[in-house]
Amino acid sequence: MILRALASNNLAEKGAMADDLLQVDVELPRQSYSIHIGTAILDRMVAISASQAGAQHAVLVTDSNVKSLHADSVADSLREAGLRVDLLVIEPGESSKSLDVAGQLWEDLLATGADRTSLVVAVGGGVVGDLAGFIAATYARGIQFLQVPTTLLAQVDSSVGGKVGINLPAAKNMVGAFWQPTGVICDTQTLSSLPDRQFSAGLAEVVKYGVILDESFFAELEDNADAIWSREAAILRRVVARCCELKADVVGQDERETSGLRAVLNYGHTFCHAIESLTGYGQFLHGEAVSIGMLCASRLAVSMGRIDSALTDRQQQLLTRFHLPVAMPSLDPDQMIEAMQHDKKSQHGRLRFVLPCQLGRVELVEDVDLDLVRQSCR
Repeated sequence: MILRALASNNLAEKGAMADDLLQVDVELPRQSYSIHIGTAILDRMVAISASQAGAQHAVLVTDSNVKSLHADSVADSLREAGLRVDLLVIEPGESSKSLDVAGQLWEDLLATGADRTSLVVAVGGGVVGDLAGFIAATYARGIQFLQVPTTLLAQVDSSVGGKVGINLPAAKNMVGAFWQPTGVICDTQTLSSLPDRQFSAGLAEVVKYGVILDESFFAELEDNADAIWSREAAILRRVVARCCELKADVVGQDERETSGLRAVLNYGHTFCHAIESLTGYGQFLHGEAVSIGMLCASRLAVSMGRIDSALTDRQQQLLTRFHLPVAMPSLDPDQMIEAMQHDKKSQHGRLRFVLPCQLGRVELVEDVDLDLVRQSCR
């Protein structure tokens, strides 16, 4: 993993490099690729990336919220670059990550004449990226796709690493594949159009990286929380770049979760996915459920004597500054545990949790007392 155009480890100093186009290289054995991060780069970089992929036909997948904001202009830039372009639009929201919607998209791709030389371009948030990537991974036994994330959560997390998939009613992301994109284009200008709630949800994943991998980054988030919430462009670029750098390093070492290292990225997600499932994938945005889930996991670590409660307090204070929910909804703890049994980290019916042992470091823990899990769900 290489992060180019970085001169400082301090977010505020990095913010002075206002016009830099940053590049994070995700180095993998079979398909390495680059993440490009900048401001007002969307149309230009998508056209360049499509050309580098050798595509003559692009199928853009987006949702009805993003279509007029960003996808239409991306489609125009690809047409100007000489590509034949088709645009497929889904409904926004987690409910679109379903087998029914996937089936319709497969049919739509066939109707456009898409073949193995076509390029799927995912323009939108995490739902669009996960779904479009899954379609690309499975159509014609796999075609190329480009990630163009337009939400903070997608830019810092879901667009990087090649995890694509859809949900089952009882389990999130249970049907999917590892299918790496040809590239990722993160234009932080797209974040200016995000509603505050969506922007806030993305910040939960940003906080996660500090907790699991980088104590100094967590401290810098605390120091720059007001500037980040104000969406100052230069600092946002640096935040996105640092998150991509951290994730690329983990993915480069454990692309398909064979060693257990990549599981650290799921901090808070065992609780999070159970919350989302039990509330019907509609009450909470994913990042909001991550925020609550991280605090549940941190409380569990405290009850097991792994960390001091001060670490939980620091997380809660930062999440609160980013306007994220921190209170557990009224859910039956036994139903939570039952939902957790569907978590992909569980093995032979035994739950496994990613738990902090200090700020900037977490471990995958097995054989956890279920009574302690129940207590952490309250």
